[in-house]
Amino acid sequence: MTETARTVHQTARPHGFPTPGDFAFVESALPEPAPGTALVENLYWSVDPYHREMMDGEFALNAPLEGRALGRVVESRDPALREGELVFHRQGWRTHSVVTPEEARALPRFDGVPLSAHLSILGGTGLTAYVGLTRVAELREGQDVFVSAAAGAVGTATGRLARLMGAGRLVGSAGTAAKAAYLTEHVGYDAAFDYHTGPTAELLAKAAPDGIDLYIDNVGGEPLEAAISSLREFGRIVRIGTIAQYNSTGAPYTLRNLPDIVEKSLRMEGFHVRNHRDAQEELYEFVVPHLQSGRVGLDETVVEGFDGIVDAFLGMLRGENRGKIIVRAAGAPSDALGV
Repeated sequence: MTETARTVHQTARPHGFPTPGDFAFVESALPEPAPGTALVENLYWSVDPYHREMMDGEFALNAPLEGRALGRVVESRDPALREGELVFHRQGWRTHSVVTPEEARALPRFDGVPLSAHLSILGGTGLTAYVGLTRVAELREGQDVFVSAAAGAVGTATGRLARLMGAGRLVGSAGTAAKAAYLTEHVGYDAAFDYHTGPTAELLAKAAPDGIDLYIDNVGGEPLEAAISSLREFGRIVRIGTIAQYNSTGAPYTLRNLPDIVEKSLRMEGFHVRNHRDAQEELYEFVVPHLQSGRVGLDETVVEGFDGIVDAFLGMLRGENRGKIIVRAAGAPSDALGV
């Protein structure tokens, strides 16, 4: 094991789209675990859209960024964290983390399931999609669904899970024609469109001419307005994110059809996945057998090496990924059973 550790610090508040100059890689001595903690060598890191929101004020400057990570316990001073054990934690964006048992969760080992899945469809990404479809939207078999940012992490997971749950017509929007094709050819969407090719309301009406029952909103703005118009009576909107506004420096988009929410008795609800961690075992039970059988594939864009974590984050904000973007340490195992 190396004698040094590296962390990524945020060094400036971005105005609009972040740049590499807003971050710095900082090298330090390998941290020593205190009693009641353990040292984790991180193997996989997640970069997520919510990081952009937190950069505006919630992340402290010149301090390590937090984030989801998977790693191996290499030195422990607490019996609850065994050396050699694989754990999930949120002390990411660093090569090594010191965690307490309360901050780390041992990863279950599922035969034939890649380790990266615990940051994609079995992690916060998949849990967000699962909770949105089940606990918030209460999706029922045969209901028609529209998903914005459908080629992203949550969008691909939503498509996979909605198809398993017996959704009717499944429609997605994406940022390129290639991504739209990926959704229909690989993820299970019935129709998908590149939102750059015209007004979203017109594109959605063409893809779902009979309307929709449920909208999973990862974007806000124009797609949300289009979905409100397309929703049938008693339709539901699940608000997960507002990607369209994260890097905006102008006024937020003004919805022009809010009266439709009343007229059609629509329900709109947002949620934080952190309030639904009790659904983790449900997610495992539902998805793992389909991963093992091959019925569900992984939608992941993997970046090799910790040095690429900032570029991976910026690339995700630019929409360069398909599915979940994950950073993998050099030499990291791909299978939890092989560790």
